[in-house]
Amino acid sequence: MHRLRTISTRRLTFLIAALVTLLAGVGIAQAALGGSDARPPQIGLAPAVKQALDAPPVAGVSARVEFDNRLIPAGSLPARGVSPLLSNASGRLWWAPDGRFRLELQSDRGDAQIVSDGETITAYDGASNSAYRFALPKGRDAAPAHDAAAPTLAQIQRGLDRLTRKWDVSGPQPTNVAGRPSYSVRIAPPGDGGLLGAAQLVWDAANGAPLRFGIYADDDPEPVLQLSASDVSYGPVDDSVFADAIPADATVTDLSPQLDGLPGKAHGGGRAVRGVAAVQAQLPFRLAAPESLAGLPRRAVWLVRPHGEEAAISLYGEGVGALVVVQTQAERGGAFGQMGGDHALQLPQINIDGGSGSELATALGTIVTFERDGVGHVVFGSVGPQAAETAARELR
Repeated sequence: MHRLRTISTRRLTFLIAALVTLLAGVGIAQAALGGSDARPPQIGLAPAVKQALDAPPVAGVSARVEFDNRLIPAGSLPARGVSPLLSNASGRLWWAPDGRFRLELQSDRGDAQIVSDGETITAYDGASNSAYRFALPKGRDAAPAHDAAAPTLAQIQRGLDRLTRKWDVSGPQPTNVAGRPSYSVRIAPPGDGGLLGAAQLVWDAANGAPLRFGIYADDDPEPVLQLSASDVSYGPVDDSVFADAIPADATVTDLSPQLDGLPGKAHGGGRAVRGVAAVQAQLPFRLAAPESLAGLPRRAVWLVRPHGEEAAISLYGEGVGALVVVQTQAERGGAFGQMGGDHALQLPQINIDGGSGSELATALGTIVTFERDGVGHVVFGSVGPQAAETAARELR
């Protein structure tokens, strides 16, 4: 029988923050106007998208939000409370049409926020006073002007045709959300999508503003994660709202790819350190990055330096069925949090070929953490416990 061990919520908070970033990044704006149950006419997906794109642009959105989270098993949550990123919460959302956004969630154990200024994304957890930051990749071209010509119906249809080669798309389904005639679209991986069942987006038929976004696990009719908003107002949002407001004494983990200082196109005048040989040359420990892991080919390896300590991130496979591996030097305390603490999750202890660790199995994936030969490992992906443990054991 597995014993229980505690694990810091810092690592888990980062993973949940990444999912919430996906939810918030669509610019949710549910207009709670009420009073009407009218539905829009039944039309094809391409015309519905065209109608949304042709609507007058929204200058900005401010709204109250509700975050529904059924991802973490109740038995794993600490009795003293957790970050709002790990449970149901409410708060505020601000969004700008250039992609900047700020999401604040409140709970009795501290607040959390996810902020993007268009160049970085920062997730802060007040309960542990810790933050994770990631630099967004630079695009090749500048963002298109607001007065740029909207794509034609034929162009939209061609784009949807490419999308449906890799994803199953259903809809749009005419519906009504908070008194607003709306369209609902559901997208699902056709093959190996890991444990992901589908994602659902609902948008206002009149102005194209997304109303709700949810993520569903396989064979589960209820969303595992969902973000929706009410009391919405439209108009410009002050630039100061999107400024990074992390406390000076917070523990900040930067997961941005590190640069080698050589001339290149990456920010800071250098190139990101990528590839097994280049990353290994920067590490004080032996990197375990086999060419394949649990049957998935290695796609990328890059260097990060959270708290000034070298760490490696490896990606195996692609899409929602991918596996991610993070490796740090264990004797330095680990760059992604310590075991134990007041906010610790209660998780089963596992043994990975002599290395002690813990496992968190959720509806959308599994996280395995363990230490072996002086190296701390985190393995996570949208896979079941058996696949995650197999991948961990193959890290040699």
